[in-house]
Amino acid sequence: MSGFKVLQPGLLTLIQDAGRFGHHRIGLTTGGPLDAQAFKWANRLLGNALNSTLLEVSIGGLVLESEVDTHLVVTGAEMPLKINGVEQDRWHAHHIHQGDRIELGFSTQGARAYLAVTNGFNVEHSFSSSSTVSREGIGGLNGGKLQQGDYLRCEPDTQGQAFRLAEHHRPSYTDNISLRVITGYQEQAFSDLDKRMFFSSEYEVTNRADRMGYRLSGPEIKASMDGILSEGICHGAIQIPADGQPIVLLNDRQTIGGYPKIGSMISLDTARLAQQLPGSTVSFEEISIDEAHNLHCLAHVKFERTTPENIGK
Repeated sequence: MSGFKVLQPGLLTLIQDAGRFGHHRIGLTTGGPLDAQAFKWANRLLGNALNSTLLEVSIGGLVLESEVDTHLVVTGAEMPLKINGVEQDRWHAHHIHQGDRIELGFSTQGARAYLAVTNGFNVEHSFSSSSTVSREGIGGLNGGKLQQGDYLRCEPDTQGQAFRLAEHHRPSYTDNISLRVITGYQEQAFSDLDKRMFFSSEYEVTNRADRMGYRLSGPEIKASMDGILSEGICHGAIQIPADGQPIVLLNDRQTIGGYPKIGSMISLDTARLAQQLPGSTVSFEEISIDEAHNLHCLAHVKFERTTPENIGK
């Protein structure tokens, strides 16, 4: 057996692939990486299939010991990466040998980092995915976050593909961001004044922010209805509960809910929101469905046309 020992699991480290799709009918949510772009880049910089299983590290504190020769890369939030005590570049594949110690420090900017190895970690799938959803107790090694003493199996690297993403292509994680929203769902239940308030105000990320959703604090907005019959909830839906404080629903959201929704945030921006720590501020901008399609197409083309540097074996 080859792979990595978990010496310290960090605050919240989860095994993830691209997500669990097609199971909402039985109440299973999607899961998957909160920052899909950083997830895809982690796999691409190793020549992996883009759906390969890796680790999503929230805040930091992960320590691993290698029992395999392979390549490893870290993308996403600015968590200091050390190999055998020497700080190394992120967004850059590194050759790892048996006995090496890999440490991810605590983030100085952003909240989620992604650690991938060549060909991904070998994790048994549950309902067509390895993604961990702790609320449902499925995926990963045991349905929950990594624990000290866990063992992450992977195969030795026999191909030696390794790439680096140039610094000017790497995302910047800032503390004050504008997030794009398509109105819909029950937006007719909100007055023009409430909608203007929502789209012209700043909201603070509270400490009640996790993979299910981000609760925000700011000017109170109200719907003309107290609740609705429970209905399916899409990724990025913005619920407005009775206290008037928005909740942006993310990957581990429940599949149905009964709060009025003013609209939905585009997935490019849910990824940016998920990189925010409590105390950060956000604002909202209304866009059309056509504009959202254009933004997604442009992001896809940019990813496909951005060529990482081949750094060999």
